[in-house]
Amino acid sequence: MSQPFLELTQLEDIIAQLGNRARVEVVDRIAYQDREFPIYSIALGSERPDVPVLAYFGGVHGLEKIGSEVILSYLQTIIHLLDWDEEFASRLEKSRLVFVPIVNPVGVYRGTRSNGNGVDLMRNAPVEGVGNTKLYSGHRLSPRLPWFRGDESRMEKEAQTLCRVVHQHLFDAPLSIAIDLHSGFGIHDRLWFPYASCKKPLPSLAEAYAWKALFDRCYPNHFYKIEPMSQEYVISGDLWDYLYDEFEQRNAGQKLFLPLTLEMGSWLWLRKSPLHLFQRHGLFHPLLPHRQQRILRRHFTLFDFLYRSLLYPKQWAHLQQTRKDICRQQALALWYE
Repeated sequence: MSQPFLELTQLEDIIAQLGNRARVEVVDRIAYQDREFPIYSIALGSERPDVPVLAYFGGVHGLEKIGSEVILSYLQTIIHLLDWDEEFASRLEKSRLVFVPIVNPVGVYRGTRSNGNGVDLMRNAPVEGVGNTKLYSGHRLSPRLPWFRGDESRMEKEAQTLCRVVHQHLFDAPLSIAIDLHSGFGIHDRLWFPYASCKKPLPSLAEAYAWKALFDRCYPNHFYKIEPMSQEYVISGDLWDYLYDEFEQRNAGQKLFLPLTLEMGSWLWLRKSPLHLFQRHGLFHPLLPHRQQRILRRHFTLFDFLYRSLLYPKQWAHLQQTRKDICRQQALALWYE
């Protein structure tokens, strides 16, 4: 008898509750053993191509299922907001929200970092890291080892699906933000932006810094460490590096795409319960109910700020040249010198 897939059941219940208020697509289906798992995309708001877009992705690493659960919790909140909140409804008239809560359904179902083929999807893109010699940076030795990159001639179906959703909803938008939810890596919550594959500054570094500065001013006591991912470690095959560079090649600075990775510092959850380390999800998932509830609501302030900054981008995304030069110099001093 197959084990239950609680996250998929919850997602399909949310889709049923949304009804005709959302546009739902099965972007692809992933076969595993005797089952087939859908990858759902949910879109809310305007269908116009010229509106700003905010997209949420979770479950890229199946073992880090808390990312999927945070997105599902946020969707449940949105369902209730749609019932009464006229201001939220007016936001949706001039923007679009997109959700792919379970990018790697087989990994979430099995409780594995990789997909059903043993591939780490976040090391699967055709991007080579510069100066990365560690095993965790990505390798093609064997799918039996973690951080396996897969076949260099093609990307996995799940990675292609994520890219397809980004192409469809974000690449034509004048301004777009993607946030990809993960867990692990230390005791601090981190917000990473490209590059993960090298230590060079990204073309829109000034805008990334201005967005951080705005967040810091509005929430001076926030608990995120905001930085390029390469500040912590360098990897090959990062999907967001791949998509960011593709976007820049297409748009040549005429539009702005800011991909963020939220890395929830799950080691903090082990401080009071170190024995959880010996359970499958213990290192990446809050096992105690009260801790899980805390994490499910912890990031909603960030989500609201992301949405507001998308709708009112003048202070960070539409910089005059003098201000842009200043922000870039400040960013270089903070992150690269």
